[in-house]
Amino acid sequence: MKTEGKIRISPFAVNRVDDGAPTRTPIAGKKEGEVRIPSGCAVSGIINKDGDRIDGGAVARSISVMHDRSNGLGGGFAGYGIYPEYKDFYALHIFYTDAEAKSECESFLEAHFDIINLSKIPTKKIPEITDEPLIWRYFVAPLPTKLNDSQLDEDEYALRCVFSINTKFKGVFVFSSGKNMGVFKAVGFPEDVARFYRLDEYAGYSWIAHGRYPTNTPGWWGGAHPFAILDFSVVHNGEISSYDANRRFIEMFGYKCTLQTDTEVITYIWDYLVRRKKHTLTETAEIIAAPFWEKIKTLEEPDKSRLTYLRTAYPSLLVTGPFSIIVGFKGGLLALNDRLKLRSMVVGENKNTVYIASEECAIREIEPSLDRVWAPSGGEAVLIKLKENAVV
Repeated sequence: MKTEGKIRISPFAVNRVDDGAPTRTPIAGKKEGEVRIPSGCAVSGIINKDGDRIDGGAVARSISVMHDRSNGLGGGFAGYGIYPEYKDFYALHIFYTDAEAKSECESFLEAHFDIINLSKIPTKKIPEITDEPLIWRYFVAPLPTKLNDSQLDEDEYALRCVFSINTKFKGVFVFSSGKNMGVFKAVGFPEDVARFYRLDEYAGYSWIAHGRYPTNTPGWWGGAHPFAILDFSVVHNGEISSYDANRRFIEMFGYKCTLQTDTEVITYIWDYLVRRKKHTLTETAEIIAAPFWEKIKTLEEPDKSRLTYLRTAYPSLLVTGPFSIIVGFKGGLLALNDRLKLRSMVVGENKNTVYIASEECAIREIEPSLDRVWAPSGGEAVLIKLKENAVV
C-alpha cells in the first residue's frame, strides 16, 4: 500500500522512496544514473575445512568491498558453528512487530518445545539501520510427547512448527531455525548489518553473506538474504525465471513461499531433495542446474543414465534464469552457477580455507595470498566439506 509517495509492504518493511534509491552515492563523484550495476547483488562465503572458527568480521569485510553491487535494501549473514554450547538445540531467530505478537508466539513455542534459553539478539543502535523489529533468539528442543504424537522426526516436526508460525501468526517471522547456526539480516547495506548485529563477536567454521539489489521484489527485513530452513541457508545473485513452476511443485509438499522473493524457493528445494528425498548435495546441484539434453546425450555411462533420470524425475525443480548461489549447510558450503554462467562467481583457496565471492577482490580483501583461484564453469558445483576429524 502506497502512502504519501512511500511504500510499506509488510510489518518488517523499511519505508523507502518509490524508486528504491540508495541512501548513499554509489561511487564518489558519480551522479545517479552514471553508474551501471551490471549484475546486481553480491555473495560471499568462507569456510575452514579444519573446523577452526573464523571471526564474523572477516566475511563482513569481504562483502563490504562489493558495496556498489547492492543498494541498501537488504544485507545479511549466516554463520555455522556459532553456538557450540547449544549445538544440540534448534536456534530460532524471530522478528516480532510488537510485544503482543511476541506473547502469542511464545505461547505456541511453550506448547510445542522445551525452551532451553531465550534472549534478545544483541544489536547496536546505528543510524544506518532503522525501523528494526523486536529480534529474539530461542534455543529449543521438541517436547517428547508432542514429537511422539506427531509421528515425525525432529527436523520435520521443527520445520512444520516454523511454517505454522510464519503463516498463522500476524507480526511474527522465524527467519532462522537450524542447529549450531544462525542468520542475521536486515534492511541495509551488509557492512552496516554486520555492525548492527555485532557480528565480530561471533565465530564459526563457515559463513555466507549477501548484499541485495532487488529488481522486482520489495526490500524488507524478511526478504533480505540469506534464506534459511533448518540447517540450510542460501544467498543468491540473479533472477529465477522458473520461480512459478518451482514454487507450485515445492508447495505440494508442505513448504510455504511467503517472503515475496524468488530466492526463498531455492532453499526449500535443497531441504526437500537432500533431507526428504535423500539425494546427495551433488545430485541436488545436478537437478537445480541440470545439463542441457544435448550435453547429456554425449556423456558416457553411468553419468548419462544418472543425469537422464534426475532430469526426468524432477523437471519442475530445474532452476532457470541467471543465478549464482552459495548454499550453507551443516559441515560445509556449496557454490553453484546457472548452466550458462550468466552471473559471476570466483573461488579461492589458501591452505585449508576456501573463499567464494562474486568478485575476486572480495576474496583478496581478507586473503591476499591464495594457493589457487578460479571461476567455476556454468552448472559446475563446488562442494567444500569439513574434514572428517574436524571438531565443531
